[in-house]
Amino acid sequence: MVNTEDFSKRLHKILEFYELSAAGFADKIEVGRSSISHILSGRNKPSLDFVMKVVKSFPEVELYWLLNGKGGFPPSEKPSPQPEEKQPTPTASIQQKESSPEKNEMPFSFPQQGKSKPIRKIVIFYEDGTFEAFEN
Repeated sequence: MVNTEDFSKRLHKILEFYELSAAGFADKIEVGRSSISHILSGRNKPSLDFVMKVVKSFPEVELYWLLNGKGGFPPSEKPSPQPEEKQPTPTASIQQKESSPEKNEMPFSFPQQGKSKPIRKIVIFYEDGTFEAFEN
């Protein structure tokens, strides 16, 4: 469970690092300004949607650090400003990382043929706390 007070401190750290006001931050991640105010004050807990918008808008922010405080922020170098373009989403050509055969076993099973639903999003979480999201 996310500690609201600690999350608020990490959010303040992000605002300071990017030299953003709460209003500017809200605009950047496309949420209401009152949402930022309530989270920063500790009144409300962040929603999953809110957390994902932060991580998507600021790729240098590690999800695991934002939620649990474990990992690192800020990155060693301040990122250069990126033009606001929609990044292309990766396609089905994903290379598998080399690992031992026992680590390649899937801890889940795929749906049986004829019972599957269309896939909207796949998220891969790495052991170092980073992740990649692939949207259809």
